[in-house]
Amino acid sequence: KYDVMNDLMSAGMHRLWKRRMIATAAVKRGSRVLDVAAGSGDIAIGMARKASAGQAGGGRVVLTDLNGPMLAEGARRVVDAGLLPGSADCVQADGTRLAFAHHAFDVASIAFGIRNFVDVEAGLREFHRVLKPGGQFICLEFSRPVLPLLDVAYDAYSFNSIPAVGKYVTGDRAAYQYLVESIRRFPDQGRFAKLIEKAGFGVVRYDNMTGGIVALHRGYKL
Repeated sequence: KYDVMNDLMSAGMHRLWKRRMIATAAVKRGSRVLDVAAGSGDIAIGMARKASAGQAGGGRVVLTDLNGPMLAEGARRVVDAGLLPGSADCVQADGTRLAFAHHAFDVASIAFGIRNFVDVEAGLREFHRVLKPGGQFICLEFSRPVLPLLDVAYDAYSFNSIPAVGKYVTGDRAAYQYLVESIRRFPDQGRFAKLIEKAGFGVVRYDNMTGGIVALHRGYKL
């Protein structure tokens, strides 16, 4: 029911946010892509299609997640999408201790996952380590509304509605209470951009979407 809740909480907007992330990612035919906290695989599958994974001369996408059952669901969807072993692989891993060589990937992505890291800065350093020179880090994450009064309405909706809907749909109110609290604890757009720069990335920028409810961050290993 993970994807059902994503649709309900965002009124389906998460699909548009992720579509823009995939379109913005510097993935080309033949690219090697790492998707961390891959969840049920929607970002990774989109990246794989963009890299033409599974075709002659195509790229490779690696999905990682700390949660084994979630990664298994992602693996199932990768198979359903027609991506073959070797063109899309699944590796259970901690995002702050990635089991990959230095300079292994052209693009490293994460969507709605980095705020759950115990050590966000360690995770950013790992993204930097595994990217090739010139490689792109791209991150989609909840952020701070920037439109007048949107922050008040968004807080009221988040804290009053999301945990209640989560309990009704999944039976787990606590997980969705944690979700809204983790969003409030996470650095805002500017502070997170500075953390990306601190990890060694250059040409760091972000774009607000839906009034700043989410932001699309990226930086490059120069």
